[in-house]
Amino acid sequence: MKLRLKILLLALLPLVAALCLIAWAVVHQEKELLARERAAVQRAYMDARRDELRHYVELAMSNVRPLYERSAQQDEASRRAAAVQALSQLAQLDYGADGYFFVYNLEGRVLMHSRQPELIGRNLWELRDPNGSPTIQRLIAQAKAGGGYVEYLWRQPSSERMAPKLGYVVALPQWNWMLGTGLYLDGIQAALGQLEQESRSNVARTLWLMGGIALVALLLISASGLALNLSEQRAAEHKLRALAHQVVRLQEDERAHLARELHDGLSQHLVAIKLLVESAQRDGRAEVLRQAAQRLGDSLNEVRRISHRLRPALLDTLGLPAALAHLAQEFAESGAVQAGATVQGSPKPLPEVVNTVLFRVAQEALTNVAKHAQAQHLALALEFPEAGGVAMRVLDDGRGFDAEAAQDASGPGIGLRNMRERLVSIGGLLEVQSRPGHGTQIEAVIAAAQLARLARDNPAP
Repeated sequence: MKLRLKILLLALLPLVAALCLIAWAVVHQEKELLARERAAVQRAYMDARRDELRHYVELAMSNVRPLYERSAQQDEASRRAAAVQALSQLAQLDYGADGYFFVYNLEGRVLMHSRQPELIGRNLWELRDPNGSPTIQRLIAQAKAGGGYVEYLWRQPSSERMAPKLGYVVALPQWNWMLGTGLYLDGIQAALGQLEQESRSNVARTLWLMGGIALVALLLISASGLALNLSEQRAAEHKLRALAHQVVRLQEDERAHLARELHDGLSQHLVAIKLLVESAQRDGRAEVLRQAAQRLGDSLNEVRRISHRLRPALLDTLGLPAALAHLAQEFAESGAVQAGATVQGSPKPLPEVVNTVLFRVAQEALTNVAKHAQAQHLALALEFPEAGGVAMRVLDDGRGFDAEAAQDASGPGIGLRNMRERLVSIGGLLEVQSRPGHGTQIEAVIAAAQLARLARDNPAP
């Protein structure tokens, strides 16, 4: 899996996880809120229905109370007549489609039922609802206990089906009556169903909104990642083209330099030797042969110099410290700059790739000093710290330069970029400290851990 894809997933997965947790929390809280709201609505509805039933029974009692109170001083016949009149008045009272009053004697016989007259005269003491509960016995027991509320199942007149009902009953002992009324509770079920439906709709809207937000966020992150990827790819392609162009130019420069070296040095020496040998063949002179031998020695020295410039033999035979010392000596002998090389710490064998990179960096640094620095002194130091790793410093007292401007890809400073790229290729670091008029220090550092990895992959020769 590519690094960019991993980074994109690291950005997307926490967002998706957070949105899922938020969605779960929203649904959970919505369910808890619905349960509390449902309980509150049901409680408020039942309280209102209880008050309503009590008022209805009090209204019915107010109609028959005069008859009930007078019958206490009357004989049996008069009491029966008053009771019949009271039943007639109660039968005329109703409220709504399913609101009516009923009267039973305390033994369970139906005395008045305005909506189900077929029940009048029947004893329903043993009547039980579909759940097996003795409905009439419960109502009469509550009436005898001083009156109150009873929840039970009863056939609803408007729909002809069994429905939950809340009844309120009172006892009239003087007439041996139970008077009551009730309200069907299908209204509360409808209200609770509507509440639950609205809650589910709210949850669905919230989840859809969160899903839309998540989709937009995912699209934005993906678009940002794609834009970043394209931007980085364009930058990488630009750097690669610049590097390829630079490599080709350096190769051509090196080839031109070698061609000049061969043409101006070795080729002229060989031509002179050829002419001297031909002249000696014609004249038979020993002095000419001596000059030819001398020219041949000069040619051999030139070949050694070019070979040493391409790759010094000391680097492979005696190691990096000796090669750097020889490089500083040659540099000092070739110009007006006083140069010296030192080794700090205990030298350790280095992988071949490290030897090559540090030597090339030193070559490039000395070439820059010779061309641009106008320095009088140069110090080349190779350090082996006790903590491990290796470092190389090149310090001159020349005129210095703007280090940041020199490393700009569009400006000069090809030598510095070459040194940096060589070190980056093996995991090293190049630090440049320079200011105009204050000299320059170039430090190449390879950490101990990276040096150990290089030693495993590229053992020392």
